[in-house]
Amino acid sequence: MGWGARPERIGLVSDADGAIVALACAAALARMRKRAIPYLAPVIIATHICPNSPVVPHEPVPFMGAPVDIATMNRHEVDPEMEAILSIDTTKGNWVINRRGFAVTPTVKEGYILRVSEDLLRIMSYVTNEPPTVLPFTTQDITPYGNGLFYINGTMQPATATSALVVATTTCIPVPGCATGANQVVDIEMAARFCVEVAKEFTAGRYRFYDPKEFERLIALYGLMRHLQTLGRRED
Repeated sequence: MGWGARPERIGLVSDADGAIVALACAAALARMRKRAIPYLAPVIIATHICPNSPVVPHEPVPFMGAPVDIATMNRHEVDPEMEAILSIDTTKGNWVINRRGFAVTPTVKEGYILRVSEDLLRIMSYVTNEPPTVLPFTTQDITPYGNGLFYINGTMQPATATSALVVATTTCIPVPGCATGANQVVDIEMAARFCVEVAKEFTAGRYRFYDPKEFERLIALYGLMRHLQTLGRRED
């Protein structure tokens, strides 16, 4: 996750929101562990921090790049023990969703875009005291980078490297990822609080990201979609 775009930009960039939220969640959950809260199940938190990430051309606003490719990132950030993943990303540079705050996405599992978890929408409404917001995305957004397709951003890339469930939390408004002075503290705090609440409820078995029976029915009717987790057919 790019925290800075030195030397092209000076200061904390907009794209740093995701890593800030991840670290804030780690601090909050670590405090709970230190207090020996007995019912808090293990939660894995992983992020990547780079102070001099490259700026990459993209429409409608530039992307932040990374010194390592997404496959390498997934190898280090996606753990085989993960049952579900909250992918925390900054999704400000688009015309698809434009509002302050954060949004959730539909659940993705093994190439299928499933319906939005009502449990997550419920938590979001509790945290924000507003109606929940959902970020739409397309099939190509859940395929791996490197196939030449357009992506809204890398929010759903963890879904290409796991059979676990993936839901993304995002921040919104068309702002370049390399823009400085664009980090909204209140939005970041709400997103972090949301992630902590989801972690507590999911690991306790009270909330879920998808309906297993419905997923099994999809597989029975339409087969596996895991080919969407690959780079696809090789062109001659």
